[in-house]
Amino acid sequence: MTTPPLNLTNLPAAPSLSVIIPMFREQDNVVPMLARVHEALAQYAGPWELICVDDGSPDETGRRLLAEGAKYGPHVRVIRFARNHGQTMAMQTGIDAARGEVIATLDGDLQNDPGDIPRMVAELDTRDLDLLAGYRANRQDAWLSRKLPSKLANWLIGKVTGVTIRDYGCSLKVSRARVIKEVRLFGEMHRFIPVWAAMVTSPARIGETPVNHAARQFGESKYGISRTFRVILDLLTVFFFLRYRRRPGHFFGSIGLMLGALGTVAMAYLMVIKFGLHENIGGRPLFLTAILLLVFSMQFITTGVLAEMISRIYYQGRKGPLQLIDAHQQGNEEGWQLPSSSAAARVNAAPSREVVSDRH
Repeated sequence: MTTPPLNLTNLPAAPSLSVIIPMFREQDNVVPMLARVHEALAQYAGPWELICVDDGSPDETGRRLLAEGAKYGPHVRVIRFARNHGQTMAMQTGIDAARGEVIATLDGDLQNDPGDIPRMVAELDTRDLDLLAGYRANRQDAWLSRKLPSKLANWLIGKVTGVTIRDYGCSLKVSRARVIKEVRLFGEMHRFIPVWAAMVTSPARIGETPVNHAARQFGESKYGISRTFRVILDLLTVFFFLRYRRRPGHFFGSIGLMLGALGTVAMAYLMVIKFGLHENIGGRPLFLTAILLLVFSMQFITTGVLAEMISRIYYQGRKGPLQLIDAHQQGNEEGWQLPSSSAAARVNAAPSREVVSDRH
């Protein structure tokens, strides 16, 4: 499926846009990726910047990003990690550094089409959404190694979280900065961005739209069937935060009360045998089991109390943990790519927008 390009020439001034592309071992994709982004946003009716995050690539990815970025100008900002931290951390660092009112994310393997970004930004505003996720309607990937695990993961995530998105694995997403910056990504949680966003805004303000997808031309895929098991483990974490992030004591306390009830019933039964039937219970396996159940019960309840205390301190005193990382950054803090011709006049006449400084 080919999405027709959107002509933005006659539209009102568009919001400032930050495009974030994490890259790892994508040296052959650097030049064509930057060229395609600039081609796609050449007629964008607002200021925009491109943030490329090199996730500690051992090849030439980082150096090529620096060289190509210097050719295009200060609106291309390159952040380089000293070592590999994973796609999620790279994406979170890019989000922290972004200064646009709208933030777009996509993979650096050229399978996502940057040409979809202007249309998605306009659709985000037209549909009055806070996050618009792309789904690959005509996905160009192998069935067994990519499509099957993705379908299983999408179905499972939707059932557990209640946030139904057809393609959680598609990195091409457009969101409002005020929403996505409230989300803190860690581990490998980048695929769960719609779920995390649903904790900040209403699920009704999260939408999806079909996007183009191409087969990988250069480099090797970092995904496979093994990621399905990681998704399951991450999903357990997401489920906990989705249901119990503000009341963790209910989660641990419920388990503790259930174990305590079982241990109490077992002890009551043994007391009847001991004092009613005058039988020895010291050698019975049930006696040791009942003791362990009561000990576990106290541990879970105590953990719940401590979790409640930590949760209250967190929500009362902090917005979220600041992630510090050893990184090298290139790019002018004031650099923006501005639209040309009549679009530029409309943007220059628009009220000035606050520029958020980077946090590293």
